[in-house]
Amino acid sequence: MMYDYLIVGSGLFGATFAYKARQMGRTCLVVERRKHLGGNVYCENVEGINVHRYGAHIFHTNNQQVWQFVNSLTPFNRYTNSPLANYHGRLYNLPFNMNTFHQLWGVTTPQQAHDKIEQQRAEAMRKLGGRQPSNLEEQALVLVGQDIFDILIREYTEKQWGRACNELPPFIIRRLPLRFTYDNNYFNDSYQGIPTGGYNVLIDRLLEGVDAITDTDFFNSPYRQWRQYARRLVYTGPLDRYFDYRLGRLDWRTVTFKTRVEPVANYQGNAVVNYTSADVPFTRIIEHKHFETFGDEIYENPCTVVSEEYPAEYREGMEPYYPVNDKRGDQLAAQYRQLAQQEPDVIFGGRLAEYRYYDMAPVIELALNHPAHSS
Repeated sequence: MMYDYLIVGSGLFGATFAYKARQMGRTCLVVERRKHLGGNVYCENVEGINVHRYGAHIFHTNNQQVWQFVNSLTPFNRYTNSPLANYHGRLYNLPFNMNTFHQLWGVTTPQQAHDKIEQQRAEAMRKLGGRQPSNLEEQALVLVGQDIFDILIREYTEKQWGRACNELPPFIIRRLPLRFTYDNNYFNDSYQGIPTGGYNVLIDRLLEGVDAITDTDFFNSPYRQWRQYARRLVYTGPLDRYFDYRLGRLDWRTVTFKTRVEPVANYQGNAVVNYTSADVPFTRIIEHKHFETFGDEIYENPCTVVSEEYPAEYREGMEPYYPVNDKRGDQLAAQYRQLAQQEPDVIFGGRLAEYRYYDMAPVIELALNHPAHSS
């Protein structure tokens, strides 16, 4: 059978593209390297709990069209992301808001917090002597001051990136929102939640009626000669891998997970707790139960599942997660994108294939509204 599209990868871009193409009367074959569909949003059921196997995925958007679209496939719950930060055993609310400022300094009014931060920001700008910040540390100090930087940013960021803050480019932290309200909702978006029953339900709905093959590496399979199977290719894998690294390898950061079952109903009382000090090797602990159960429902299951997240430099055989958008990475990616534009009948889409960081909602929007659907 000759398909209209062969889609490499069953993550959100590939699955959403396949859904829209099928709605347009086109045929698709999805080829997935892993043993399961869904890419990084895949959930594994452990002790009756949907475990986000590749890290926490929290859906949030201001785009009403995208929100209505995903909810038309499966209802989303009321989960609101309100993470905590643990620094040497002391807890701080995130994002930076009046609760955080009270925990840091004991201030109780927005004006008191504003004055404290402005005092520290002014000192940071004085030290720069009129020049622009040249690294992430200087940028952060100008934005939020010394105390927030030392307790909630410095060591956490260095664990994330594996580099000192004064060696990282300033644009990584373009802005650090400060809220002078007692609001712990991490996102400002109008819509937020988790699919009821986990992300596998969403992926199953997107790929309903679509031919899909798992446990098949595109590059080491007959599908590499994709023109024998389809008229067009949709590629969602790493950009440099498609071109056999001919210009050099792009840099990625990755994450490894240590997941375990705890014999308690409620381990940390929150879905996400960041560990911001350097003496703790992981960046955060995720308690998956809290994504989908609330209030007294938490205690209906006597156990819980937690995952520690360990950031690392990407090596061959690992899963690439975050593009390293430094000067070298951006220049090399731009060269690969030029090659991609010259590939006839090939669509490059998603985080890996575009070497850009995307939240989930924009990926779905891009796939839904891709120009290929109107051609």
